[in-house]
Amino acid sequence: MASTFWIGPAILLIFCAAYALVFAEEKLDLRKSKPVMIAAGLIWILVAIEFDRQGRAAEVGDRLRHVLLEYTELFLFLLSAMSFVNTLVERNVFEVLRAKLTSARLSTRSIFWIIGFIAFFLSPIADNLTTALVMGTVAIATLGHNKKATVGALISVVVAANSGGAFSPFGDITTLMIWQMGTVHFGQFFVLFIPSLVSWLIPAAIISFTIPREMAHTEAYKANVRKGGYVVAGLFLATITITVLLNHTLHLPPFLGMMMGLGGLNVYSYFLHRAEDRMLANSQHSPTLSPQSGENGKRRRPFSIFNILEKIEWDTLLFFYGIMLSIGGIGAIGYLDVLSKSLYTGLGATTANTFFGVLAAIVGNLPLTFAVITMNPVMSLGQWLLLTLTQGVGGSMLATGSAAGVALMGIGRGTYTFTSHLKWTWAITLGFIVSIVVHLFLNQALFAK
Repeated sequence: MASTFWIGPAILLIFCAAYALVFAEEKLDLRKSKPVMIAAGLIWILVAIEFDRQGRAAEVGDRLRHVLLEYTELFLFLLSAMSFVNTLVERNVFEVLRAKLTSARLSTRSIFWIIGFIAFFLSPIADNLTTALVMGTVAIATLGHNKKATVGALISVVVAANSGGAFSPFGDITTLMIWQMGTVHFGQFFVLFIPSLVSWLIPAAIISFTIPREMAHTEAYKANVRKGGYVVAGLFLATITITVLLNHTLHLPPFLGMMMGLGGLNVYSYFLHRAEDRMLANSQHSPTLSPQSGENGKRRRPFSIFNILEKIEWDTLLFFYGIMLSIGGIGAIGYLDVLSKSLYTGLGATTANTFFGVLAAIVGNLPLTFAVITMNPVMSLGQWLLLTLTQGVGGSMLATGSAAGVALMGIGRGTYTFTSHLKWTWAITLGFIVSIVVHLFLNQALFAK
């Protein structure tokens, strides 16, 4: 639609300014959610002014509620998934994995490959960010004595987590959004398994030649799963199963099954809290530390689901709110229609989806994926899967291109940096290109209209 000459550019300027502040998050120590939340409000105010000028003021509320509904479904799904993952972390489930790998007498190169494989296959379930944090910590603990090996392992973890998340609706925010949109069904994502695996194996194989075969010097330690840890893992798997079945058989949105599972976790947390409370009470008069004691002899508090909810990445969830509403406003003013015609009609879907994958390394995959979903171009299933693949894998080309890379720069400060990752961008890009070729070849039947 033709807009007042200044409103369109003003909306783009607000969005770009907010995103610039997101990029400067670490330097400014300003949480990324704050600028985009303000930007979302300002953008929709401008959209409302323009619609009112055209006599279409009543449409603004409907458009805004439509975008908000999409965000709400995503929010509720992620709230449940994050709660389960944080509970597994609190119950020491991932710590046991770390302890077993640390205590194993393996060569540095063997640990490099094992960490990468675990990251690739854990990401589809636990999401790429959680996987990167868990396996990145393992890499630093086991390979910290060798800086080159540590850097190589951390790069491999970033690529493996992002690539593994690309073939599962649970692995990445982009796959989740595309699944919830209904264009790609749950089981259809798994045709991306081989292309995703190739996108990680190629750079990992190249990097592995720089990893020595010497024995890793690690200190063994023990870790135990806390009470109820395995039950929570079972509840999580049951929740995923129920969510998929409800979506496939009754076409219910995924958030419903996940929130039912969160309700089950809340009920179980009631009994777990009472059990641990009794254990702590019985050990109060014991002269020795109880099994529930924490560091420095401090007693742990009994399990509480509300403590878990406090650890949710609220900044990330609010960031998603700001981004999705901002993109929705840009779409309402007409810019996304112009972009869709220029790219998908002018260049073709394959070129456009590949271009968005490269751009994901710079801008991030969330705004780009939601922009394409908002455009809703006419594409075959193969093209929607190509978008999923390029968005998931493309962010690995730069350390700042994905949440996994940014997270590892935080825990690997001084070792894993933007520059150290950039040295291997060529190898990651090679894997990115080959994965696209493999997808186009193996799944060519899916590209038919």
